Amino acid sequence: MSIDQSRLDEFRKTLEADDYHLSVELHDQSADVRIDAGPDACAECLVPKDFMRQMLSPLLGVGAERIDVSYPVDVHTAE
Repeated sequence: MSIDQSRLDEFRKTLEADDYHLSVELHDQSADVRIDAGPDACAECLVPKDFMRQMLSPLLGVGAERIDVSYPVDVHTAE
């Protein structure tokens, strides 16, 4: 598992610009990703979780199917 820290930091900054906050917890071959919304964020504006996994996979060095994504409001329930 190889994290692309600079790209992950840039991705985090992009989310923070919209008042989202990204936290990542890595395990052996998987990752738990939590995206929290600040008071100025639009919870419905996040992309579907499957697309978010695809975007995060190369940054985290983990297969998309091994990334568990948690949103502030699970509007996009497609796993």
